[in-house]
Amino acid sequence: MHVNTLLKWNKRMAIVYATGVWTMIGTFIFYKYTGRYEDMPVKKEEEVPLPEDKTQLLFLTEHSKVVMVYSKDFVPYTTRIYNFISSFDNPGRDK
Repeated sequence: MHVNTLLKWNKRMAIVYATGVWTMIGTFIFYKYTGRYEDMPVKKEEEVPLPEDKTQLLFLTEHSKVVMVYSKDFVPYTTRIYNFISSFDNPGRDK
């Protein structure tokens, strides 16, 4: 790399950096002047009530509340498929 190209590259990067910094400072001053940049109140997290029943799961978000209820003797589908496939390997109780 020649010295001239290095100086050109350095000058261009300095201009890009200065433009970014002055844009950020100008935006901050604009928002501070117009009143849009005010300290936001801190939201306190709501206490999530624990479900009384172990078969219920409660998911709370800002926009929704989801209650999932599982049946008492629920077996997941992956376990059912695994048991079905592994039953071909095992000879069973006949032996």
